[in-house]
Amino acid sequence: MTAPSLASFNRIVVKIGSALLVDQVAGALKRRWLESLASDLARHAARGAEVIVVSSGAIALGRTVLGLPRGPLRLEDSQAAAAVGQIALARAWSEVLGVHDITAGQLLLTLGDTEERRRYLNARATLARLLALKAVPVVNENDTVATSEIRYGDNDRLAARVASMASADCLVLLSDIDGLYTAPPAQDPTATLIPIVERVNASVEAIAGGAASEFSRGGMRTKVEAARIATGAGIHMMIASGKVESPLSVVEQGGRCTWFLPHDNPAQSRKRWIAGVLAPRGEIHVDAGAASALNRGRSLLPAGVVRVDGHFSRGEAVIVRAPDGVEVARGLVSYDSGDANRLRGKPTAEIEQVLGFKGRPAIIHRDDLVLTGA
Repeated sequence: MTAPSLASFNRIVVKIGSALLVDQVAGALKRRWLESLASDLARHAARGAEVIVVSSGAIALGRTVLGLPRGPLRLEDSQAAAAVGQIALARAWSEVLGVHDITAGQLLLTLGDTEERRRYLNARATLARLLALKAVPVVNENDTVATSEIRYGDNDRLAARVASMASADCLVLLSDIDGLYTAPPAQDPTATLIPIVERVNASVEAIAGGAASEFSRGGMRTKVEAARIATGAGIHMMIASGKVESPLSVVEQGGRCTWFLPHDNPAQSRKRWIAGVLAPRGEIHVDAGAASALNRGRSLLPAGVVRVDGHFSRGEAVIVRAPDGVEVARGLVSYDSGDANRLRGKPTAEIEQVLGFKGRPAIIHRDDLVLTGA
């Protein structure tokens, strides 16, 4: 199978981590590297592509300016560092893109901006308008106000959600590793690069490491999770090394990378939002009959529900799992967790008797449900 070409995409999101952008010892911006990446981005903009950047680095830059010590920071110190660093980071992007007569615009997002429908649409509209005006949006998590409860947690998934929000056709994750390997290459000298992943399934997730794996703490696991979000929204995703100058040019000249291919049918706007943008608030486990019905395009009825986990309200997103625990779908639930639990296993005809009011016939209607399983 032939790998895609970056030159074939019209709207590209490029994610850069702090370690690539900031010298961790000096706490200073890697200016020469950033200028080389800006030249890459400008080249694609010149051919008519629209470019969005998801950039880390605010806290790393700000802590140096404020003289904060190395190592983990208290929440308030991280937020203060982000407040100072965001100014420095925005100025740097403005300067390196300005050399190519490109205007940079800053967007600072929190989880709610991609989780709540109205805020999602507002952020999406801002991205679309910046792109229409030929500006390059530079997106980062708003670390000045984000706490552990409202964080994305990593910029890989943030980038995937931004790509989905912007209806991008390609997401590039620049990393300290040049792709997905059959095993962690630092631990296994026989590990080989996987150049193309046709679908993110259980075996691919296992390569990246399970929840209890040391290899899975951030790193490759979050990139594979980002790939699931992106490919589920019809977006190609690439992992490539950012440890070289002009990293996009290197890939285009045959450099090593891993491509994740999207599903055949890109999700529609609403279903893209459900599958890749909303943070799930709970899980609904179903029997084999219900799982099969979902795969045939049916709604999830109460009779097929065997267990309800978590606390969620009507209209929030939940994960639907088959009897073996594998995720098969995500959807917007018609009932809060308490009522959903009361209805589990019951026929639709008994909903009014169980709840005391005439509720909706489906726990999740098929129009509010997206198949996500392999």
